[in-house]
Amino acid sequence: MSMLKGANLPVPVPAVRVELGWRSGPGVPDVDASALLLVSGKVRSDADFVFYNQPEHASGAVRHENKKTAGAGVTDTVTVDLARVEPSVERIVLAASADGGNFGRVPGLHVRVLDAAAGTEIARYDSQDATVETAFVLGELYRRQGNWKFRAVGQGYDSGLAGLARDFGISVDEPQQSAAPAPTRVAQPAPARTVAPPAPPAPVPAPAPAPAPVRLSKVTLTKEAPTVSLSKQGGNSGAMRVNLNWQVRKQFKGWGAKLGRAVAMHGDLDLDLCALYELTDGRKGVVQALGNAFGALNQPPYIHLDGDDRTGGSASGENLTINLDHKDRLRRIVIFVTIYEGARSFADLDATVTLQPQHGAPIEFSLGECTVPSTVCSLALITNTGSDLVVQREARFLVPERGVSPQRTIDYAYGWGMNWTPGRK
Repeated sequence: MSMLKGANLPVPVPAVRVELGWRSGPGVPDVDASALLLVSGKVRSDADFVFYNQPEHASGAVRHENKKTAGAGVTDTVTVDLARVEPSVERIVLAASADGGNFGRVPGLHVRVLDAAAGTEIARYDSQDATVETAFVLGELYRRQGNWKFRAVGQGYDSGLAGLARDFGISVDEPQQSAAPAPTRVAQPAPARTVAPPAPPAPVPAPAPAPAPVRLSKVTLTKEAPTVSLSKQGGNSGAMRVNLNWQVRKQFKGWGAKLGRAVAMHGDLDLDLCALYELTDGRKGVVQALGNAFGALNQPPYIHLDGDDRTGGSASGENLTINLDHKDRLRRIVIFVTIYEGARSFADLDATVTLQPQHGAPIEFSLGECTVPSTVCSLALITNTGSDLVVQREARFLVPERGVSPQRTIDYAYGWGMNWTPGRK
């Protein structure tokens, strides 16, 4: 049963998953979850703001996860380990922001608080009065006499995520506008006179540099706008994480009813995130779990596969990391995914790709629907133009010829020209 606005309930578990949910569809804005850790009604610093550009609090207590899609339903999740929240934090505000429209166009907006261990629902609040708001505080976790409780809030903002963040003490990075040039004055010559040189000023200690304001920008690649420059986003140095997250749809129709059902009926679906790379010195290779070719970050190929998620059930999915500090040694990279076992195609599979530069805006896109019997999909092509790295959304579902491996199929499609031998995990 949905709570009334202003109502509260006890939270009797040590850790929770807070799911922001809504129904997608034509004209529905994208929605993002966020959390703010408050002391006396304000954040202590910008580090107390957890959202898509700053996905984990320094304490490890609050973390923003990836979006999940199931049919028309979408969820964005924040996990909170209440036992690890610092004693000075009194409240954790659970907020939502709309990208590309207002919440009056977002059907089924709600927030659920779940026991992180058991998955059972503790509390739920459905927003029913949204109109022009572009940001919402849906609820909050707060301490009362040493215990945690959840309150349904339902407070909207028409100033977006930036307005909500400022209200709680966050400094937000604003686009800089060029100032009008100052009028030029012609100096009049002064009469000559002799003056004593001024005494040297006393040394003044340099002020500590102000912390950089929070950046709220993000980039969504589409068929119509498939490319983005990393340098223009300020993300051409440091580590860039490439994340693949997926789950199975529960709908079957048309061609997908024949082959897609094999996906949903297998709990052992194993997708492998991989990368073909070419360095500027001509060396080529592959980073993948197959054959334990996990790569390396601080030596060639400057790409590392973080892990092998065998089920898609991991909240973090599968991740590759690319060391952009060595971008001058990278000529091109094709990031792709293969089905290792558990299904015969990508049909009825929802997948989202997120590239998160250490110093820039996140880049995300969905793969869309697979309509061919594909076991390999190229996700993104990263190309060194000589002065920049450009990320291009590929989302190409490829069908290997009989007897041809998925890796060799990607090789043929992009002209890598490598020799392949069978391998196993």
